[in-house]
Amino acid sequence: MIHQWKRALLEGASGVFERGGRKAPEVDEEQVKDLHAKIGELAVANDFLARKLKPWTGK
Repeated sequence: MIHQWKRALLEGASGVFERGGRKAPEVDEEQVKDLHAKIGELAVANDFLARKLKPWTGK
């Protein structure tokens, strides 16, 4: 396993120190849209629970 890590380091280490030439990461717009929807759902659930638990937490 260490041999594999060392080989990967030796093959890719020069790329860490190169300037420019870096291509922009590809963005999957559909996945971003799904993640934003999930974030919205979780925010609504957190707000709901915060309101319902307020009598017991005293805040």
